[in-house]
Amino acid sequence: MRSRYTIVDSEGIYFLTSSIVEWIPALIGRDTLDMMVESFAYCRKKKGLKLYAYVLMENHFHVVAEAPELGRVVQSFKRYTAQEILRLAEASGREWLLNQFAYYRAKHKHTSEHQVWQEGFHPQLIEGDAMLHQKIDYIHENPVRRGWVEAPEHWRYSSARNYMLEDHSVLELDCLWE
Repeated sequence: MRSRYTIVDSEGIYFLTSSIVEWIPALIGRDTLDMMVESFAYCRKKKGLKLYAYVLMENHFHVVAEAPELGRVVQSFKRYTAQEILRLAEASGREWLLNQFAYYRAKHKHTSEHQVWQEGFHPQLIEGDAMLHQKIDYIHENPVRRGWVEAPEHWRYSSARNYMLEDHSVLELDCLWE
């Protein structure tokens, strides 16, 4: 049985999206964005994540990735980055952000005072090269559609730089094509 938002093939490549609760713009500032990049790099090195494309936006991220236990890797990534986002918000005096995360915490989450990420990560199995190219293009065009940059490769926190400029200085990717 095929389900649109579940991991149905443990060896498949997936398009994933994860969003901040209520689309709050929490992924802003170089410290937060660099922390996200470093977290992806850690997952690549230590958790078996193969990362093929990504973009970080102000309130969500998209990736094309795979891992032997992709669900666990994403869960671990989101748990760690949530803690770091809260720590950075506290350190920078962004009380408004902490208040929003407390206010929008799901009622069933009794073990934490805040909720940073929406539940789930909407995995979509990539079924063929056409879908793969479409998802990578969609990822890379995100900052352009928002009006932040004129060309995808101008957005620092996107793999468009890797593909179009061969610039791997922000985050190394895994090779899709030999």
